[in-house]
Amino acid sequence: MDTKTEVLVIGGGSTGCGIARDLAMRGVAVTLVERGTLTDGTTGRMHGLLHSGGRYAVSDRESAAECISENRILREIASHCVEPTGGLFVSKPGDSEEYFERKLAGCSACDIPTELLSAEQARAIEPYLAHDIERAIRVPDAAIDPFRLCVANAAAAREHGARIETHAEVTDLLLDGDRVVGVEITHSNDNGMTGSTERIKATHVVNATGAWAGQIGAMAGVDIAVRPSKGAMTVMNCRQVDTVINRCRPKGDADIIVPHETACILGTTDVEVDDPDAFPETQWEVETMIETLSELVPILDEARTLRSFWGVRPLYEPPETKTSDPTDITRQFFLLDHADRDGLAGMTSIVGGKLTTYRLMAERISDHVCDRIGVDGVCRTADVALPGSENPMHLQEAMESFELRSPIARRSVQRLGSRSSSVLSTSDPNPVICSCEAVTRAELEDAITEVGTDLNAVRIRTRASMGNCQGCFCAHRMAALLHPDHTVETVRTSLEALYEERWRGQRHALWGEQLSQAMLTRYLHATTMNRAQSQTESSPTVAFERFDGGDERGD
Repeated sequence: MDTKTEVLVIGGGSTGCGIARDLAMRGVAVTLVERGTLTDGTTGRMHGLLHSGGRYAVSDRESAAECISENRILREIASHCVEPTGGLFVSKPGDSEEYFERKLAGCSACDIPTELLSAEQARAIEPYLAHDIERAIRVPDAAIDPFRLCVANAAAAREHGARIETHAEVTDLLLDGDRVVGVEITHSNDNGMTGSTERIKATHVVNATGAWAGQIGAMAGVDIAVRPSKGAMTVMNCRQVDTVINRCRPKGDADIIVPHETACILGTTDVEVDDPDAFPETQWEVETMIETLSELVPILDEARTLRSFWGVRPLYEPPETKTSDPTDITRQFFLLDHADRDGLAGMTSIVGGKLTTYRLMAERISDHVCDRIGVDGVCRTADVALPGSENPMHLQEAMESFELRSPIARRSVQRLGSRSSSVLSTSDPNPVICSCEAVTRAELEDAITEVGTDLNAVRIRTRASMGNCQGCFCAHRMAALLHPDHTVETVRTSLEALYEERWRGQRHALWGEQLSQAMLTRYLHATTMNRAQSQTESSPTVAFERFDGGDERGD
């Protein structure tokens, strides 16, 4: 099958979806393709920090200034995705006093608001902070839901005429001499089964695949020097803090705690890898996270670890600035015009950057693409709210409208934003399906209407199965909502994909109470759905057969 579009965007992360939205709002015909679900790459594997810029105020002031500017914009246009937690950079005995002062000076130079706090003032904000912290700097960090943000951008792009194709992997770039004229993609169904091939002709192709940009470039014979760097993150079972906690010291592993929804996410490590799809997920990273960050918040050492996951940073290093240490690579973004750089017209790549600056990255590359294809359009993404955040009073109005005394209803409204009325105003029974995250049937059915049988796509839109039980008590309930509109085999396959994804992150957390929780999940699903017959290598059945029964971390 052959189709046409003006601009073809490869990559369904925050940047790709932001580009699709920006171009579509300018009247450009856009098609976005993503090999998995939206957020399948780096966007779906980050710690959820909306940077104030304080993290880069010493080492990379250009990035810091971009962060605080975009932080302010996203609080306005994506309010239903942002929780204004605030952030603290805390100092302990032995931490450099000179670095602390440089942090303050750097924030001031980048227009990042700060407040100097004593140890007592910091602990008044976060009582579980260690008793030996000496002082802290308060900054406007925030938590952001990358899934909700990405989906909202894709929805806005679609509203303006864009075509969004998930489960569509680029297998080749189409060339006509020294010009890229499109892509060849292979469609798969929601559960990864190979399907049809499509050739999409395009006036211009945008490579927004992040850590995978080099692989796309290689299809056209151009070198894109992305240096993927993996980072481990560990999810704790509740919010030990309600403020982003940073260790105020130079670069290092395990120096941030981000409160996110019902949990806390500990981060992170920084290890260069060769392949963003194949790298070791090592136990030492998880242990380092818990042990080191327990120095800041001691109660973490007693908490239950839900899961760990690894993301891959799309670091780009211009050839003239090559360094041996990935932590020294700038977090700035780069626009690579392959016509000027490589003599290959029709394609531009965007590399580097971070989620906080995704909108700015999308604006810059959209300006460039419009110039290349002769479109006179102005960026409006900083001024127009995303779907769900159109009315800044949506939360209060929705709560008053629904008389929401229930914490379940409040959680629904916080997730749905201004879409609350259209989704929750139902005359049908609306029971809670996911108790941990307070997700109701109405929310799930709304997501299923959008994405079909892909339960992992449903998960990122609703947070169902992302709570304390990790799908133990709700995964099968989610799957049941697919029947009778879909076959039993489709429902079972969808459930398997969700269950395996949830299990994957728990493999590095099997000790103490989490081991008991995982065993409960295993026995419940084995006895009620005969899942003990699964022979998948990553399945809990295989893992528990190999487990030696140790109860300490690392056993």
